[in-house]
Amino acid sequence: MTRKVEKKNRSRLATQIRISYIVLLLPSLLFIAYAFYNMWHINERNNEMTSSVVAASEFSLEFKEDFDYETYLLIVGNVSPEDTALQDDLKKARAVVTRLKDYTNSEDNLRRLQYAEKYLTNLETYVRQITDNLGYENKYEDNMLIWENDVQIVTSLLSETINEYIYYENRQIQITQTQNNALFMNIVEISAGLLAFGLLTMIVVSYFGPKWITKPIEEQVKEEQKLLRKAEFDLLQSQINPHFLYNTLDAIVWSAEAGNQKQVVSMVGNLSDFFRLSLNKGKETVLVREELQHVRSYLEIQHIRYQDILTYEIDIPEEMNEYRIPKLTVQPVVENALYHGIKNKRGGGTIRVTGREKNEYYSIFVEDTGKGMTEERLLEVRKAIREGIASRPAGGPDVQNGAGDFTTGTSGNTAVYGLYNVNERIRLTYGEEYGIHIESTLDKGTRVEIRLPKNVKS
Repeated sequence: MTRKVEKKNRSRLATQIRISYIVLLLPSLLFIAYAFYNMWHINERNNEMTSSVVAASEFSLEFKEDFDYETYLLIVGNVSPEDTALQDDLKKARAVVTRLKDYTNSEDNLRRLQYAEKYLTNLETYVRQITDNLGYENKYEDNMLIWENDVQIVTSLLSETINEYIYYENRQIQITQTQNNALFMNIVEISAGLLAFGLLTMIVVSYFGPKWITKPIEEQVKEEQKLLRKAEFDLLQSQINPHFLYNTLDAIVWSAEAGNQKQVVSMVGNLSDFFRLSLNKGKETVLVREELQHVRSYLEIQHIRYQDILTYEIDIPEEMNEYRIPKLTVQPVVENALYHGIKNKRGGGTIRVTGREKNEYYSIFVEDTGKGMTEERLLEVRKAIREGIASRPAGGPDVQNGAGDFTTGTSGNTAVYGLYNVNERIRLTYGEEYGIHIESTLDKGTRVEIRLPKNVKS
C-alpha cells in the first residue's frame, strides 16, 4: 500500500513538474516563435528591398549615353550590324528589369517596370529598322531621324523610369524601418511581460512544490535570461545596417547624378562586400581577415563620403588573420571612432586598426585622432561598459550608427550601449578576462582595445 502511495505521489509530483514546465515554457515558446518569425520576415523583406536596389544599380548608369552612341556608330557605318553590342545591351537591360519584378511588391513600381519593358521593346524595333535601312543607300537620313526622334527619347524615358524605381524602393525601405522599430519595441514589451509572468509562476511553484524543484527552475530561468540578453544583442546587430544603407545609397545617387561612374562602381562594390560579410551564411564567428575586410569595405565607403575629414589605416600582423573573432565586433567600434571622434573634431583625423598577440590572447586596437574625452567622462564610460546599462531611452538604443556616443553627450550610461553590447557579447561567450578597454585624451583621440582568446571556434 505504501509503495502504491509513493508511486502515486511520484506520479502526481511528476505530473505537477510537467505542468509547471508547460506553464513556464509554453509562453516562452510562443514568444520565441513570434519573435523569430517576425525577425525572419523582416530580414527577408529587407534583403528583398536591398537586392532590388542593388539589382537596379546594375542597370548601367550610362545606359542612355552608351546606347545612343552605339546606335550612332551603327548608323554612320563605324560598326557593322554583326559587331554592334546593341542587342547584348538590350538583353542585359531586360534581364535586370525581369529580376526587379521578382523583388518589388509595389504596384506602382511594377507598373514602372512594365513601362521599362515597353521602352526596351521599342528600342529593339528601332534597332531592327535602322539595321534594315542600312541595306539601302538613300536611308541615311531616315536612320538619323529614328536616332534623334525615337531612340534618344526612349532611352531618356527608360533611364528616368529606372531612377524613379530606385527612389520609391528607397522610400519603401524607410517605411519598413519605421515598422521594424515599432516591432522591436513590441518585442521588448512582450519580453518584459513574459519575464514578469515567469517570475510569478516561479514563486507559486516554489511555494507549493518541493524545494528541490526550485533549483532546476532557477537554473532554467537564468539560462533563459542569458538567452534573452543574447537575443536582444543579436537584434541590435540586425539594426546596425539600415541607416548606413540609406546614407550610402544616397551617396551613390549623388555620385550618379554627378556623373562619377568610378565612384559609384566603387561604392556599390564595397556595399556588396559589406553586406555579404555581414551575413556570412549565419555564422557567429569569422576569421580576423574577414572581419577586417568587412571593416575595410565600411571605411572605404565612409572615406568616399567624408574624404575631406577621414583617413584610415589597417595594419594587422599576418599571423593574426587566421584567428577567429565574433562577427560584427570591430566595425561598431570603428563606426564610433568616426561618428563621435573624427566628426566631432575640427579638421577631421585618422582611424588606425592595428593588432598584437600574447601567449593566450590577441588584441585588436582601434585608435582615432578625434575629439577624445575628459578624464571624468572616460571614467563614466568605463563604468557603464563594465557594469552595464541601467536604462534606455524610450526610442531604444542608438541604432543609427551601431554604438552610442562615448565622447560627448549627457545621456549617461545609455550613450555607450553599443560598446556595452560588443563588450557584453565577448564576456558572455569567452569570460570576464576578455572584452574591450578604452583609453582617451581630450582633443588628442581615443584608443579602444578588443581582447579575445586565440582558441575561438566557429
